[in-house]
Amino acid sequence: MDAAEVEFLAEKELVTIIPNFSLDKIYLIGGDLGPFNPGLPVEVPLWLAINLKQRQKCRLLPPEWMDVDNIPKADEIRTLIKDVWDTRIAKLRVSADSFVRQQEAHAKLDNLTLMEINTSGAFLTQALNHMYKLRTNLQPSESAQSQDF
Repeated sequence: MDAAEVEFLAEKELVTIIPNFSLDKIYLIGGDLGPFNPGLPVEVPLWLAINLKQRQKCRLLPPEWMDVDNIPKADEIRTLIKDVWDTRIAKLRVSADSFVRQQEAHAKLDNLTLMEINTSGAFLTQALNHMYKLRTNLQPSESAQSQDF
């Protein structure tokens, strides 16, 4: 999954906005949204919130969990999260290196987040393609074997 696909999935998340316009309920394939009344909060998908914000039609309300002031020791937590990320990526690199060195044909990767897959997926796919090309070029062709009378 590339960055565009991860972004596409994230844009389906609901966020709260405060609209500065009036509009009755709108009916979309993904579900009904609204009604929109000035000053009254309403939940909408992130893609719509971004569009309305760009057109200065609303104000985005950050989710409660995003308020750094409510998190004690926020800097320490940020450092710990980065450490966890670095550790997970390092383990993924070691696994990928082992996979490539053993010349495996396939692998199963469990418990990866979308960002981890996005970070390593392109590299691993390219490495596997190169390995495949090398293997096919090293194997003797059938025509060379059949010429031995």
